[in-house]
Amino acid sequence: MTGSHTTNPKRIASGTGDATSSAPAIEPQSIEPTSLVQVDAAPDGQRTPTATAAVPEAPVPAASAPVPKPFGWRFTAPLLLGSTLNPINSATLATGLVSIGVDMHLGPGPAATLISVLYLCSAIMQPTMGKISTLLGARRTFLTGIVILFVGGAVGAFAPSFGFLLLSRALIGVGTSAAYPTAMALVRRRADATGSGVPSRVLGNFSIAAQVSAVIGLPLGGILVGLWGWRALFAINLPVAIITYLFTMLGVPKDAPRERRGGRGILTALDLPGIGLFAATIVSLLVFLGDLKAPIWWLLAVFAVLLVALVLWERRAKSPMIDVRMLARNSPLQRTYLRQTLAALGMYTMMYGAPQFLEDGMHVDAATAGLIMLPMSAASIVLARVVSNRGWVRWPLVTGGIALIGAGAVGLFLTSESSWLIAVGMSLLVGVANGFTGFANQASLYTQTRADEIAVASGLYRTFAYIGAIFSSSLIGLAFGAKATDSGFHTMAWVVGALGVALILMTVFDRRIPKVAGEAR
Repeated sequence: MTGSHTTNPKRIASGTGDATSSAPAIEPQSIEPTSLVQVDAAPDGQRTPTATAAVPEAPVPAASAPVPKPFGWRFTAPLLLGSTLNPINSATLATGLVSIGVDMHLGPGPAATLISVLYLCSAIMQPTMGKISTLLGARRTFLTGIVILFVGGAVGAFAPSFGFLLLSRALIGVGTSAAYPTAMALVRRRADATGSGVPSRVLGNFSIAAQVSAVIGLPLGGILVGLWGWRALFAINLPVAIITYLFTMLGVPKDAPRERRGGRGILTALDLPGIGLFAATIVSLLVFLGDLKAPIWWLLAVFAVLLVALVLWERRAKSPMIDVRMLARNSPLQRTYLRQTLAALGMYTMMYGAPQFLEDGMHVDAATAGLIMLPMSAASIVLARVVSNRGWVRWPLVTGGIALIGAGAVGLFLTSESSWLIAVGMSLLVGVANGFTGFANQASLYTQTRADEIAVASGLYRTFAYIGAIFSSSLIGLAFGAKATDSGFHTMAWVVGALGVALILMTVFDRRIPKVAGEAR
């Protein structure tokens, strides 16, 4: 090829210029990686390099690294463990009440107050801890609750008197109350940060963890009391608290820096008057519901007055404990709380009432009664896993209501002369209802609240469950009276069936309930 020689600058930059015998080749190593060199012809025929604008090299593709899962076990395990400590402490103590009564020279009534204290503290402190977490951070509040649990366990393990046992149970109730609302806040924060949407499987894990704790609570308590005595029921919290604390420190990211407030600013933001009014309102309601055989009617009037005072105060508070304005606007959340109360009432009525009838009415020993009720827990665990894997919300609520109706219908055929297989079928249906409604209501709450509301909202969710549980104890007392009879159990069965009808109607006519968890986001 003849004529003037034209050099391709791109090829020179890559070290592959069009060198000929009349022009020296440009060495590749003489080219800087971030500069482009243009070669121009000089008058004497020699080429001289002149620098032009820098052109960055194309990035070299990096080896694809595995993307860490946002909800791996390092993150979720301590949260799940913490959320089970409240129900486990409720269940295990039942096996030690007799021994505590003997050692402390108490009757069954005073000893049973150890259970009531934890329920009351939990019902009050779950939303309160949620509120505290909005000021101090969810992780800090979670860890603080674990420390309080440790102290409560130590006080109970070395308690010299019954008064110290009451203090221990109160501390355990307060400490374990921090876990669930802060865990929900941490999960929501993680999901929003990673853009992963509604973590249905994680929410299902919390439902399953609650069921597992209910299953293992009584046998675990029996083993501890049998091996080391009733003090082991309190001492077991010490190693569990240490393990949960360490795993949380390692697996849960730190809270973001918080706005610095003075002591007065923190107290104002905590809304102490609102917390006090809320506590008084819940206590008056739970004490009234606790004994409907001899109702204290003036407590109902006190509850009404306190409720009005709470609403009026919270409407004016700058940083309300309960955002009543939000609740007034958020009617879907109101209905979720009501569904949770009704579902808990039906489930706990059968969970606590059926074993009493099996033992007193059908003369089945305690171990056999426990085995008969085992399908309830098994069905709850399996179905919660299935539903949460798919994120279903709407139809599980309808199916759960149908299952409650079925459980009530089967209960009507159960008598003191019946086969225990009928009781097994009833237990299975109650488990179906619990497995479906437990996850669906929890997922509904998750999608119906903002990230900054979910801690308090989750605490209230648990409070409404406690209301249903305590109401169920009164219902059982009213139905059975002094002894568990066929007619009394059939009364309970009618109530459970009616609760199933109510759940179906509330779901069918509520168009705001999503079909799947992700739709409401």
